[in-house]
Amino acid sequence: MKARDVMTRDVITVAPDASVLEAIRLMLQRRISGLPVVDASGALVGMLTEGDFMRRAELGTERHAPRWWEFLAGPGRMASDYVHAKGRNVHDVMTGEVYSAGEDTPLTEIVDTMERRRIKRVPVMRGGKLVGIITRSNLLRALAGLSHATAPASAGDAAIREALVAELEQQSWAPLAGIDVVVAEGVVSLSGAIFDERQRHALRVAAENLPGVKKVEDHLVWIEPMSGTVIEAPTEH
Repeated sequence: MKARDVMTRDVITVAPDASVLEAIRLMLQRRISGLPVVDASGALVGMLTEGDFMRRAELGTERHAPRWWEFLAGPGRMASDYVHAKGRNVHDVMTGEVYSAGEDTPLTEIVDTMERRRIKRVPVMRGGKLVGIITRSNLLRALAGLSHATAPASAGDAAIREALVAELEQQSWAPLAGIDVVVAEGVVSLSGAIFDERQRHALRVAAENLPGVKKVEDHLVWIEPMSGTVIEAPTEH
């Protein structure tokens, strides 16, 4: 999937010279946690989020750095913190460094950027103009739509087993040589040995995701690598 497939196209923006109060009211009225900041020419110049209002003088939450930190950070950093805590306009408190994507950017790249940069939204650009935005909510809606579109269908036992084995062959964590898979009337029985308890959960998920699977029975034993202790599968209630 690409950015264009999941992005919100009707993007609510704010001008850099708008007041902080205007921006806060807009965010509350529209129930959004972030606003792209766009100048009069339509260029994206920053991003304003709830996080930008965490350290505000009005709340008494501005930074009070110890003297040693002031010495290390220097006057520039302290001046910047002062502006962020007491600035009256959007351009005073917004984040100027914005990570954006194009309409054809693969969703995997966008998610990688969100995780690596610890951001919750990525503007989508076309020719230097803002045409959309992707947030975590967009990802959730896309996931919900895909889940609905791929509702489980019926499949024969042999087809289920074949599909599960094929899936596990592609996974480096799967102890395929040490387990046995039996499918009868849509019930998948897993038996054999695993050497990490987390493999049990992953094997169950792999089976449950297959169309036609009605139930997964766990008969796997866990062999603790250090001691060699054999631990039976937890009893199902």
